[in-house]
Amino acid sequence: MSERPRVSVLGLGRMGTPIAVAFLDAGYETVVWNRSPGKTCGLAARGAIPAGTAAEAVAATSLVVAPLLDYAAVRETLGPAGSVLRGRTVVNLANTTPDQARDLAAWIGGHGGDYLDGAMMALPETVATDAGFFLYSGAEEAFTAHRAALEVMAPAHYFGDDPGSAEVHDLALLGTGYGALAGFLHAAALLRSAGTDPEVFAPLAARWLRGMADFLPELAREAGAGQYANGASTVDLNRAAVDSLIGLSRAGGIATDIHEPLQRLLHRRAADGHGADSFSSVFELLGPKPNSPLYEK
Repeated sequence: MSERPRVSVLGLGRMGTPIAVAFLDAGYETVVWNRSPGKTCGLAARGAIPAGTAAEAVAATSLVVAPLLDYAAVRETLGPAGSVLRGRTVVNLANTTPDQARDLAAWIGGHGGDYLDGAMMALPETVATDAGFFLYSGAEEAFTAHRAALEVMAPAHYFGDDPGSAEVHDLALLGTGYGALAGFLHAAALLRSAGTDPEVFAPLAARWLRGMADFLPELAREAGAGQYANGASTVDLNRAAVDSLIGLSRAGGIATDIHEPLQRLLHRRAADGHGADSFSSVFELLGPKPNSPLYEK
């Protein structure tokens, strides 16, 4: 009879608890630790094994998942476990900068362990479903060896051996979402002045955003190739629309902070003689330059 797979989960907060539940439901022998021991009780009733200390949890399995709050919490939690990290793979799911991820990778590697940085593009209710996904970077052999376990939490996407890469991609995805969410809130404020409730507007906005999402591959193709002729939506066309949006907002006393940066970019692009180019050509004003640390040929 084959031995059950094992995993340790450090931190049973908003994401840690559903992650531990996902492993239990998938048949994993799941060791759990939390700073406040009371949080382990419900999971113990479902078959989890509570650990008295973080070091005990790390020593118990070869795969350690740490959905903690931030870099400081990870360092503080793993600090006493340095002597038992050898041969273990630590998956850091905390909010971390790229440089902090590289620092953790070096520290864990110095103790003989492997490091995977993870970014959770999910909510508690989408853990263990296809509605969420996690990004990873770091030790490729460790990712390959533990991929089945990582896929228990959510579909897994690997972005190379640079430990900071998952965080860069995480922030890029967040930036995409923040732009859309901020635009929706501006629209809701604008329409409230016209008597339309945000809840009435939301389904139409969601439908429009789904269409915009379908347009992303075309924008990506144009930006990647640097070819902007014959675009379906030109700089001049969007410049006129954004000008009208800002004018209407100002007339209604609605803040225009969200769209003014785009307005400036569109006007700059038109002034440079690219008004007939695709909207995607704004990328030329944003993309990393050759002397940027983010630039890659």
